[in-house]
Amino acid sequence: MTQPTLRRRRTPRPMNVETVQRWVASAILFHVGSVPAVTLAVYSIGIAADDFARGVGLWLMSGVIGLLTTAGILAIFRRSPLSFYLLLGITPTAATGFFIF
Repeated sequence: MTQPTLRRRRTPRPMNVETVQRWVASAILFHVGSVPAVTLAVYSIGIAADDFARGVGLWLMSGVIGLLTTAGILAIFRRSPLSFYLLLGITPTAATGFFIF
């Protein structure tokens, strides 16, 4: 017969209220900022087919909204806004740029 191995149970760490508030605020900002950025990026493809200047304008606005959203999330977590993560903000713009140009 083998002896059963005892597992050590981890005691959960109490989460700080400030940490939870940061995560909730960043999740809300991510949703509120990413929806218009993605929508404008996709919508600019159809507009650029008819009126190229308006399509590019919408495409650039989606990039600005994405950058501001990412910078806001970094600011919530008290990180430097000049970070590698800033590239995530222009991902919808970069992905749709192929279809516009």
